[in-house]
Amino acid sequence: MQVINSLSEFHRLLSVAPPMHPLISVVHVSELHAVASDVWKKFTTNFYSISLKNNIQSKIKYGQNYYDFDRGTMTFTAPKQVQSVEVDEANSYNNKSGNGYVLMFHPDFLGKNPLAINIKHYSFFSYSVNEALHLSEREEENVIAIFKKIEEEYQHIDNHTQNVILAQIDLLLQYSARFYERQFITRKVVNHDLLTKTESMIESYFKNELGVENGVLTVEYLASQLNLSSNYLSDALRSLTGQGAQQHIHEKMIEKAKEYLTASNLSVSEIAYNLGFERPQSFNKLFKNKTEMSPLAFRESFN
Repeated sequence: MQVINSLSEFHRLLSVAPPMHPLISVVHVSELHAVASDVWKKFTTNFYSISLKNNIQSKIKYGQNYYDFDRGTMTFTAPKQVQSVEVDEANSYNNKSGNGYVLMFHPDFLGKNPLAINIKHYSFFSYSVNEALHLSEREEENVIAIFKKIEEEYQHIDNHTQNVILAQIDLLLQYSARFYERQFITRKVVNHDLLTKTESMIESYFKNELGVENGVLTVEYLASQLNLSSNYLSDALRSLTGQGAQQHIHEKMIEKAKEYLTASNLSVSEIAYNLGFERPQSFNKLFKNKTEMSPLAFRESFN
């Protein structure tokens, strides 16, 4: 694992001029030319990056997923996320037909600005690369204008530079959140299929008592089975139903628990075990939180 600590180091690896500001930079995709290095096999950075790329043939990999940037897409990377670029493809960064921008900024640049806290609430920084944001032509124009404004602003550093740039980054993130919501809506058919698959997997997990072997069903398990990131799965489901993946799991879990309590002679401890709980107390707490009744009280209400 290679760790890229500074913007200057990343600029060097991409064969572009050193950044004018040590904590923030905007580079043009057409100028990128990755140097031959093992660093691309597996690396992380200690800074945020937001990219808008068009017509780039390099294969970027997050986790086990590759994505070809052959059309206008935006991706968001937070510090410490594992990335890689196919070694044989690295030089295709030098594709002059490609265009776009990469904004990089160190967490220290955010300082005590509210954005330092708020940026952690944007879940798309944890999406997988195959869950990139695809922009319409008009959306892309808005985003490009912000990249250009940031690039222009840090070239004359004064007392106002940081606040002006942070306002632009904040605007970029708000636009991105809006555009992702639009993408969930325009892909509603695909997301309905995702909802169907998710609910089917949850039901199968409880029906086959997989919790005995695997423990309590988690969002991470579901997402991995669907080849998605946990945050993307939850956000996609929430856009359709108003409930995230964890809420879907709990809803189905309580339904199965009620079935056990009314149609079997299993003890509460045995039911908890079948659902994947190591401790019956944890199951009791969840059941009471969701139904305002203890499992035993619920069972007794049917006798």
